[in-house]
Amino acid sequence: MAKLLFVCLGNICRSPAAEAVMNHLMAEQGITAHTCDSAGTSNFHEGQAADRRMREAAAARGIAITHHSRPVREADFKDFDYLLVMDQSNARDLQRFSAYKDNAHKVKFMASYCQHHLASKIPDPYYGGPDGFNQVLDLLTDAATEILHRLAQGKL
Repeated sequence: MAKLLFVCLGNICRSPAAEAVMNHLMAEQGITAHTCDSAGTSNFHEGQAADRRMREAAAARGIAITHHSRPVREADFKDFDYLLVMDQSNARDLQRFSAYKDNAHKVKFMASYCQHHLASKIPDPYYGGPDGFNQVLDLLTDAATEILHRLAQGKL
């Protein structure tokens, strides 16, 4: 069983979408062994629902995003097996936590698992139009599919 934490800046677009996509894929495949959560490297939107535009784009694909924003906590480094970041900035932000030094091996780049899209990061769609939210969902679905495949093989 793997515990996955998806991390972005505000925890209102990319990381709650990643959590929802992963939960959706696991439900489709009848996988109950893994647990998911998401968090932000900032507390800008703490307690808020995910961005309406991301919820709508996900809902159009049959994916429900129900998460409310929370910041990353020191305990997350102990509580989760993997912290999947959306970009380099998120990875750098995690370095400010004292638990990072002993747990840096748990930090992985979500985009590095994409098999059908060439991406070095999951871009932040916040300031763009609807196409950006759909692009992010495409990338997240691609990466999450590969992550599930690798978890099944025991080698994430």
